Amino acid sequence: MPRPVRVLAAAALLAPLAACSSPGPGDDGRAASAAQRAGFPYTVTNCGVKTTYDAPPQRAVTMNQHVTEVMLELGLEDRLAGTAYLDDKVLAKYAKAYASAPVLAKEYPSYEKLLAANPDFVYGGYSSAFLAGDGRSRSALAKSGIKSRLNVEGCAKRPVTMDDVYREVREVGSTFGVRERADKWVGAARRELAVTADKAGAKGGKPLPVFVYDSGDKTAFTVGGRGIGNDIITRAGGRNVFADVDKSFGDASWEKVVERKPETIVILDYGGTTVAQKKKRLLDDPVLADVPAVKHRRFAVLRLSDMVTGVRAPGAVKKLAEQL
Repeated sequence: MPRPVRVLAAAALLAPLAACSSPGPGDDGRAASAAQRAGFPYTVTNCGVKTTYDAPPQRAVTMNQHVTEVMLELGLEDRLAGTAYLDDKVLAKYAKAYASAPVLAKEYPSYEKLLAANPDFVYGGYSSAFLAGDGRSRSALAKSGIKSRLNVEGCAKRPVTMDDVYREVREVGSTFGVRERADKWVGAARRELAVTADKAGAKGGKPLPVFVYDSGDKTAFTVGGRGIGNDIITRAGGRNVFADVDKSFGDASWEKVVERKPETIVILDYGGTTVAQKKKRLLDDPVLADVPAVKHRRFAVLRLSDMVTGVRAPGAVKKLAEQL
């Protein structure tokens, strides 16, 4: 067959196929309408970065446990291209879903390893997730076409409360087009907190002075007044003796621990140092001998992941209230 005839014949065969695959007059409108119903485009300002999402991210990487658990709670394990940096084990109810996600690094992955996962979204729990010196700044990611989010506690300019937990979950839900799941979680969290508050109110009494011991020898690394940990203590019926430390976590002198006379010490359980080792360090320190919590051996225990802005926070209030 001469070439011009072959071209015409091929065109004739392809024309019906093109007609079948081309959008009809109303198809574009229906697609746009469906996107609008799903809440897109969605614009959010997070930690000073304004981002518009035309569609939900499909390949997310989470760095830090509490943000990984937000994703898993919202049923988004199928969107995880990778995770990194656990402080302790994920909750048992997330274990199966977590096992399906690739672990990129024990702590933070290098920028090259992060890019190798081909993410379109990176979600960090602490500001350290996006350190410019490590090449993982949000601006560097944006230049590579990757959108990002930092947990609201990582950039808080005021004390974080449970309302910020609700906001975190709802904004992530909206970003991924599952806002109804987020709203359902918030409703359940509110009900759980209400039950805990009723029980605490029935017991009455003054708030117990509480010192949180995270770690440290020369100084005590503790929960300050800026993070959700302070709100958790208050809701559980305690009073954080270092609420005046204007950070989520910060250092305090042992002299101030003695001076502020905590009635209970909350030990944060994570990492290579066990709760038993931390308790022994406190009990064996002669400087702390007259601290009421040490003298009467009044200790409570929470996981580190309970004391950050994530889906564990409402349950942490209940756990601490029961111990106090």
